[in-house]
Amino acid sequence: MINRARRTGSFGLAVALSRAGIAGLRAKAPGGRGRWERQNHAGRTVELYAGPASAVAVAVGAGRVRPAAGFAVLAAGACGAYDDVAGAGDARRGFRAHLAALRDGEVTSGAVKLFGISAAGLVAGALMKERPLDKVLAGVVIAGAAHFVNLVDVRPGRAAGAVLALGVPGLLRAGPGAELAAAAMGAAAAVLPDDLGERAMLGDTGAHALGAALGAAVVAGSGRAGLAAHAAALVTAAAYGEKVSEAAGAARVNR
Repeated sequence: MINRARRTGSFGLAVALSRAGIAGLRAKAPGGRGRWERQNHAGRTVELYAGPASAVAVAVGAGRVRPAAGFAVLAAGACGAYDDVAGAGDARRGFRAHLAALRDGEVTSGAVKLFGISAAGLVAGALMKERPLDKVLAGVVIAGAAHFVNLVDVRPGRAAGAVLALGVPGLLRAGPGAELAAAAMGAAAAVLPDDLGERAMLGDTGAHALGAALGAAVVAGSGRAGLAAHAAALVTAAAYGEKVSEAAGAARVNR
């Protein structure tokens, strides 16, 4: 009963904070409404309020359970927010493109995001686990999960839906892993209706933050074998996503 109450509390808090954040940002629209609008894949104008609102909500929820997890979520969201702002209009896709630019002396928003989220994941992993190998695996899982959720955020509702689906196994565990999964799912559930309705989008801000929370949930609820399996799966997904991004970029260039 106690575990169920904690999971429910984490879920409800994330829902409430996400909705309150969206309402507050929509009312104030810092910098003007134009700054908070983007064109989605179908050319429709959507709001960006859901991204920072859900990122802050899940960071607060995760931080109540594990301060290191809250830090990782907040850092992932901040790096995503920088890319949402500074990287708008940048046609480069995939890690290789951003690393190639870095070798040429250009620090892209994608490179900042890559190294920033990776560093935050490693710091959080080091704080959440005790043994050296487990610390590294935990860092890979947190950063990899943040990247994965952003990777699937290509159509309305994909990222939030993925968080809800992937968070379910975490709820079956007892302890902090279940509470962290519930926080991620609560924030995702709060933004999903507007996301599916193409009224809002998570952007890199929300997708990376929610993904980091899922990764932290895995770390909190897994031993070394589980960490290794998740790390391998996420690295494989990242490698596949890199190929897809490169192919998409080449197709745009050849049009």
